[in-house]
Amino acid sequence: MKRILVVDDEESIRLTLNTLLARHGYHVLTAADGPAALEVLADQEIDVVLIDVRMPGMDGIELTRKIVEQEIRTAIIVMSAYGSVENAIEAMKAGAYDYITKPFKTDEVILTLAKAEERENLRRENAALKAEMIGQYDFEGIIARSEPMKQVFRMITKMAEYKSTVLLTGESGTGKELIARAIHRSSVRSNAPFVAVNCGAIPENLLESELFGYKRGAFTDAHSDKKGLFAEAEGGTLLLDEIGELPLALQVKLLRVLQEETVRSLGDTKDKKVDVRVVAATIRDLSEEVKKGRFREDLYYRLNVLPIHLPPLRERPDDIPLLIEHFIRRNNRRLGTLIEGLTPQTERMLISYPWPGNVRELENTVERAMVLCEGQRITPDDLPKSVQETQDLVHLTLASGELSVKKTFRIIEEELIRRALAKTGGNRTVAAKLLEISHRALLYKIKDYKIN
Repeated sequence: MKRILVVDDEESIRLTLNTLLARHGYHVLTAADGPAALEVLADQEIDVVLIDVRMPGMDGIELTRKIVEQEIRTAIIVMSAYGSVENAIEAMKAGAYDYITKPFKTDEVILTLAKAEERENLRRENAALKAEMIGQYDFEGIIARSEPMKQVFRMITKMAEYKSTVLLTGESGTGKELIARAIHRSSVRSNAPFVAVNCGAIPENLLESELFGYKRGAFTDAHSDKKGLFAEAEGGTLLLDEIGELPLALQVKLLRVLQEETVRSLGDTKDKKVDVRVVAATIRDLSEEVKKGRFREDLYYRLNVLPIHLPPLRERPDDIPLLIEHFIRRNNRRLGTLIEGLTPQTERMLISYPWPGNVRELENTVERAMVLCEGQRITPDDLPKSVQETQDLVHLTLASGELSVKKTFRIIEEELIRRALAKTGGNRTVAAKLLEISHRALLYKIKDYKIN
C-alpha cells in the first residue's frame, strides 16, 4: 500500500482525505502542522505528502522547502483554495510536484496521486539506470567513457604495480591529482599514505624543509625535529604538483633523492632510506623548459619514465554528458536541490563549449546553474554569459568550413581569451577569473597563442 501523509490544520479536511484515500487502497497518516509532518517524515518512508498551502506558523511553502532541504525523497502535492493558485505555483517552485484546488473532487485527487506515483516510479527507474551507467564508466572515482581517457585508464592499470616515477602532463583542471590518486589506489601502496604538495604554492625558502624535513636547531625557529613530506609518504605515494615551478637548486636535491632513494633533513649529517613512489605533475612543457635552461635535463628524464598526458575536455566531448549527470547527482545530495537534468538546447551548448578551465570549469558551471535554476531542468538562461556568448562564436567558426575538432576548439579558446583580456583591459588576473581558469594556466595559454 502506498503511504500518504496529509498535512492540514483543519481536522475535517484530514478526516475527509483519510476516509477517501483509505477507500482507494492508500495507507494514510495525518499531521496538523509542519513540525509534526517533519517528525513523521523523519521516522517513516512516505510516498506522497499532501500539504495545505495556508497553515498557521509553518505554511505549506516553507514545509515544502524544508522537505527538499532535508533531502527527503517523497512526492509533494499542495492543496490550495480556489483563487490562490499563486501560492500553489510558489510551492511548486520550492519543489512540489503538483497542486489540487479546494474544494477538491475525488477524481481529481486520485488522478493527481496516480500521476505523482507514475512520475516517482519513472524517476527512480531513471536514477537507477543513470547510476548504473555512471558506475560502468567510473574508474577509481574518475568518470569518463571517451577513448582518450580509456587509454589513460589502461596505462594506469599497467603501471600501478611498479615503483617507477610517473609524469602527468595536461592543462589546468584536467584532473591530474585525481589520476595520481587513482594510480595510488590501484597499486599495492594503497593502504599507505598519499601525500600531495604544490611546488608552486610554497615559498622557495620553505620548500626544502617541507620536502625533506629538518632537525632541531637547523635554523632559528627549528625548536624540534620535523618530518618532511617524503618521510610522511613512507611506503606510499608522493605527488609533486606543478613540478615545473621547482627552483633549480632544489631540482638537484630531488634528483639525488630519486637516484639514491635517500633523504637528508636540514641540519642532519646522515641520509635516511625512503620508500616512496613519486608522481610529478605539470601544465608546462618540460622539454621546452629544459631547452630554455629552466629545468634540469637529467631530472626531466628521471621523472619522465612513465609519462601520461591528460587530454583537455574539449578533445573528449563524449565525457561531458556523463560528467554533467555525475555533478547533478552529487550536487542534488549536497545542496538539497531536485534538478533532473538539462534541456536539449542547454546540453548542446555545454557540449560545444571549449571549456578552457576543463573539468573544474564544467563542475563550477553545473553547480552555479543548479543554484540559479528555477525549474527542474537547467536552461540556457542559467548558464554563464561566457557559455551563452560562445554559441555565436561556434556558429562563426563552423561557417569557416574548418572540420578538425582540435583546430576548431583552439580557435574558440583563443577568441575567448582575447575577449576576456579585452573586457578586462588586459588585466590577466581578472580575465582568468572570467575564464574560470587559474592565472598560471592563462599565462601559459597567452604564450601558446602568442597573444600580445
